Amino acid sequence: MEYPRPWLKIYEQYGVSFNNDYEAVSLYELLKKTAKEIPDKTAIIFYGRKISYGQLLALAERTASAFHQIGIRKGDRVAVMLPNCPDFAIAYYAILRLGAIVVNTNPMYMERELEHQLNDSGARFIVVLQDLYPRVKNIRSSTPLEKVFITSFLNGKPEQLDPEVYWFPELYATDREPAPEVEVDAREDIAVLQYTGGTTGVSKGAMLTHYNLYVNAMQTSLFFEASEEWREKKESILVVIPLFHVYGMTCGMNLALATGTAMILLPRFEINEFVKTLQEYRPTYFPGVPTIYHALRQHPEFLKDPLAAKVYSSGSAPLAVEIVQDYMKMFENTDSMFSEGYGLSEASPVTHSNPGKELTKPGSIGVPYPDTEAAIVDLETGTKFLPPGEIGELVIKGPQVMKGYWNRPEQTAQTLKNGWLYTGDIAKMDEDGYFYIVDRKKDIIIAGGFNIYPRDIEEVLYELPQVLEAVVVGIPDPYRGETVKAYLVLKEGQSLSEEEVIAYCKQKMAAYKVPKQIEFRKELPKTAVGKLLRRKLREEELAKMRAQ
Repeated sequence: MEYPRPWLKIYEQYGVSFNNDYEAVSLYELLKKTAKEIPDKTAIIFYGRKISYGQLLALAERTASAFHQIGIRKGDRVAVMLPNCPDFAIAYYAILRLGAIVVNTNPMYMERELEHQLNDSGARFIVVLQDLYPRVKNIRSSTPLEKVFITSFLNGKPEQLDPEVYWFPELYATDREPAPEVEVDAREDIAVLQYTGGTTGVSKGAMLTHYNLYVNAMQTSLFFEASEEWREKKESILVVIPLFHVYGMTCGMNLALATGTAMILLPRFEINEFVKTLQEYRPTYFPGVPTIYHALRQHPEFLKDPLAAKVYSSGSAPLAVEIVQDYMKMFENTDSMFSEGYGLSEASPVTHSNPGKELTKPGSIGVPYPDTEAAIVDLETGTKFLPPGEIGELVIKGPQVMKGYWNRPEQTAQTLKNGWLYTGDIAKMDEDGYFYIVDRKKDIIIAGGFNIYPRDIEEVLYELPQVLEAVVVGIPDPYRGETVKAYLVLKEGQSLSEEEVIAYCKQKMAAYKVPKQIEFRKELPKTAVGKLLRRKLREEELAKMRAQ
């Protein structure tokens, strides 16, 4: 049975081509090409400092040479644990220059999370912010790490460095002989291991090729070609969403590179600094997450000048319908547009987006990206395509879909079936080809744009000797999208306070994962075979909210 594709009519109305050709080039070759064509054009703006494309290429080339001398070779995994800053881009493209693999690593990770990722990826090298080095040092002996590169955009070189620790800025400070050329097969060779969770809650490395990532950046550019400002100017992209996150990496850094656009980097979202930067640079494109859009619509300085960017997009988590409508009204009859989309790490990440202006449907994730197929399949077998209006699992195929999970053939086979990527999201499609996320098969919690896996938190909670049972769920939160709540049953005769639980969690995990609410219970809802029911707890919370 064929699956319906009504979105093709939307493309005709939108004035954008659905079928396109993409080059099979490595991301480093893309940097070389862009730097050759526009060497003097600004590539990076960071707190007033500007780096041109020609300079970025030279810095990446010098760093690649130093990496090669130190021992990095094709296929090696190199972790990058940095906030948004020029050294992230320099390290990223230098690693790819050698045919090595970037392992994007969240700077908020605590020791146990970092240790898992380094061991799973087999990373022997890491580039890390100086302030975060103590975490690396503490777990280094229990990982494959051989050499560490530290950097800082606030402090200078430390007086002393531990053995096999290098000061990263020295790698690109002077000219070097180029590293040997490395042949990269863009379609087959992995560029990035992007760690994600899944139905099991075990963090897995999505293998994203050079081609996957280049194509998804180009799909993003092509999708917004209907916006005259993007099509004609492509002047700058404001990047405050993290580059270590697949959304920031593709829709910020790689999109800038693919289109010869400047990226304005901010290392973190601080509302006043962000609004000032937005209005000073007036970017062509701003990719954001719901928490940012919640904050902006309440900020008086933003509301005085909301048209500072031309294309605003929201992704990484659902945005409330009323918020979308607010922005659409704000941009009505102007050159600016607002678009909500959808993606996942396994698809580099973007697969859907709303066309701008009158073609946007608030509440939907929009239509499939150029050259991206999407369908709804039945939940029982996953093999039957469903017609518009029926609810099932969202499946996707396209050139941006990953090769699979790193060293996890069984999970790969569960996710990639018959040429389709099974997203684990329950959705429906309307008669026009717009898709709507209804629920999640996964237990994933999305808070402030970050993916949180309940099992990660539950494992920490079970380390507390007083805890008998623990369940973590995501409950609706008007600001973060969802927030983390933990339900605990204590062992008989034991006592524990909410403050003690939260303090323990803060020592063991990134701040965004720490439960914001703790509820102690005598028992938890279970299935007949004893499986704890997260869904039941979430339903109880929703019922409480409705009753208020």
